[in-house]
Amino acid sequence: MKIALAQMCSGIDPEENARQLRLLLAEAAAGGAVMVFTPEMTGLLDRDRSRAARVIRNESDDVVLSTARSEAKKSGIWVQLGSLAIQANDNPDEKWVNRSYLISPDGEIAARYDKIHLFDVDLSPDEAQRESSAYAGGHRAIVAPIPGAMLGLSICYDVRFPALYEALTNAGADILAIPAAFTVPTGKAHWEIMLRARAIEAGAFVVATAQWGKHEDGRTTYGHSMVVDPWGKILLDMGEGTGLEICDLDRTKIAEVRSRIPAVANRRSFELPVKMT
Repeated sequence: MKIALAQMCSGIDPEENARQLRLLLAEAAAGGAVMVFTPEMTGLLDRDRSRAARVIRNESDDVVLSTARSEAKKSGIWVQLGSLAIQANDNPDEKWVNRSYLISPDGEIAARYDKIHLFDVDLSPDEAQRESSAYAGGHRAIVAPIPGAMLGLSICYDVRFPALYEALTNAGADILAIPAAFTVPTGKAHWEIMLRARAIEAGAFVVATAQWGKHEDGRTTYGHSMVVDPWGKILLDMGEGTGLEICDLDRTKIAEVRSRIPAVANRRSFELPVKMT
């Protein structure tokens, strides 16, 4: 299965991000990719929430979602749109959602996933981030069929919560999408380690497409979009820079690894721990 990863440096203008996405999807289709994966916040990366509020739309009016759907239909490819900032309903006072999309080759939305674990952290005395102040967290894990496989959806900070990926693989996922906009300090320290761990635990492919570079809103993201195979081997590391890379997934590797180390099959339920006094 030939897939493409689009490493982007999304800015504050959804129209420009849509233009860049259109070029990347056309390049992927020309390269023979069956499916394209994009990063978290493909359509808008802006920590100025007052400014962002002027361009965040609902699904029917989002220009990036519309572009992804039309290009998927035009090229006959699957698109895993890492995520978009979306108005969940028509009330502008409601919190937004950080929503991932799976778009089929007929341009239809095959699955939606709202980011469950929100990035509420204190990275340093000078840097705190509170995603939950503007976004509502999701409540449902999603697994969806794609050609010859089952895709489990997640977003960025979710990668730190193995229970989500256990639930996804228990439901049949054998490819895990982890689009992201990782900070540079956390990326250097944790990105590769966690992606390989999620792949090894699940005996699944991990496809993790990331934002990279200095963004218009002033933040800097880590890049290093990766594909990791079910044995934990890195098949692709895009490093720094923007652009598109193609990777071929040998899906026979999933059954091979799961037969050698059947960790998914060997999972057992257990009683919660009792705290001894």
